[in-house]
Amino acid sequence: MAKAIGCLSGGLDSMLAVRLMQRQGIEVLALHALHLWRPMPADSADEPRAVRAARQLGVPIRLIDATEADLQMIQHPAHGLGKRMNPCIDCRIWVLSQAKAIMEAEGAAFVFTGEVLGQRPMSQRKPILGLIERESGLADLLVRPLSARRLPETKPEREGIIDRTKLLDIMGRSRKVQMAAAEELGIADYPSPAGGCLLTDPGFALRLRELMRHKAPTAADVQLLKVGRHFRLDDGTLLVIGRHHEDNLRLIGLAAPGDVRLEAAGIPGPTTLLRGAASQENIATAAALTLRYTKTPPGEVRTVLVRPVGGQESSLDVAAAQDIDAARWIIQTRNSERGTRNTDNKNERL
Repeated sequence: MAKAIGCLSGGLDSMLAVRLMQRQGIEVLALHALHLWRPMPADSADEPRAVRAARQLGVPIRLIDATEADLQMIQHPAHGLGKRMNPCIDCRIWVLSQAKAIMEAEGAAFVFTGEVLGQRPMSQRKPILGLIERESGLADLLVRPLSARRLPETKPEREGIIDRTKLLDIMGRSRKVQMAAAEELGIADYPSPAGGCLLTDPGFALRLRELMRHKAPTAADVQLLKVGRHFRLDDGTLLVIGRHHEDNLRLIGLAAPGDVRLEAAGIPGPTTLLRGAASQENIATAAALTLRYTKTPPGEVRTVLVRPVGGQESSLDVAAAQDIDAARWIIQTRNSERGTRNTDNKNERL
């Protein structure tokens, strides 16, 4: 039985690719890259959807950490960025290079993916698919089962390891053919199509660009970008204010030495995280903005608890910030797609 390495995202396309290989008697080892740009899980105990997909498909899966590679790619994208901050071509080359190394170590015959010709405008055009194959070192050894009959024949097909006539010829963005194939191949549990990479999200991309104007991002910085409302004070200090209970819990967990947490005393409201210069002025600003996202009327004075990480708690009496103050410092004040004001509602449920 021939063996192949399958890149498994956990979405329908990659699941179908695995099933098509299984149907031809190929032993599959799934590979999933844990990217820094994946959305924050609903629960800290949530496992990657690729792990659940591998379990459903009955294949072993190997997870690889892409954090350091992701940080390098976003700062130095050899093949450029997509519409926002997504270095899709570099990302595909890196993942497939890892797959090639595992293929060689495992004695596998080829690598395959769930890519569909023409589905993604940056990385799934025919010339770019060829570029990715060459630069990953997988020329003639990379099979794309969902679009194989629209692409050049590969070595595994020529050698009879897989039957090209049993592969598909899907092209474009529609998922109708995939959904019909899923029913035929017995795949009933698969996620709805959704953005799995935050770099394509306009709000997240805006925050990341703003962060990179101040510093080279770290993994901890990126995790913070996924949470809350973000404010940049005049000296470069960052404030993050929770939007709801889950954000508040995440901000508590993301607090690092040197950070300061703030919360209104005795009333429901957000957790605020200050990262940067913990000056008296910045703490006062953070406290006023914290009150702005409670039901405290603008200008009314209340007490805010100040909790330096690893330090001693204190309190501060300040007036709740005005809307104009929040607009002055908030990073995502405009929707980058439409140029309209962000829905930054003071009365949003916390």
